Amino acid sequence: MISGRAQPGEYAEYAQSDIDFVKGDDIVAILESQIAETVAVLHTVRDADFAYAPGKWTLRQVVHHMSDDERIFAYRCLCLMRNDPRPLAGFDEKLYAEFADSSQRSMPTLIDELMIVRSGTLALLRDISEEAWMRRGIVNGYSATVRGLAFHIAGHELHHLRIIRDKYLLGR
Repeated sequence: MISGRAQPGEYAEYAQSDIDFVKGDDIVAILESQIAETVAVLHTVRDADFAYAPGKWTLRQVVHHMSDDERIFAYRCLCLMRNDPRPLAGFDEKLYAEFADSSQRSMPTLIDELMIVRSGTLALLRDISEEAWMRRGIVNGYSATVRGLAFHIAGHELHHLRIIRDKYLLGR
């Protein structure tokens, strides 16, 4: 079942600018194709310990963050898909990055992890019903649907892909 395009009110307002970059209305197909492009770009990186400005994350930290964020949003999708009525908490991405020990990981293992996380996300979202796409819940204080959260995953990846290209690769 094709998801259809997420509409405002199905995801956090702050995600709108990132979701605007997501092209299409079949989020499973989008997520399948997007990861290949992201991985191809990541394989061009020469210095994974580079941070483009003081106080900014290294590329290792960015990739680790992308995996963390997708895991959390996929979990949120699962909760809504299963009609869990409890509000879902937010998370502190800076705290997660601080304690992820990204500097101890090689880029190949971080890229592998990102691909594995995406594979799990796709397994979760592939073949769900039209009704399940539209199940709604409260996530970090806002109302969201499974479809909206899935589009958020794609928009978040595109957000970081633009930053990687502009700040980590071209900025060097």
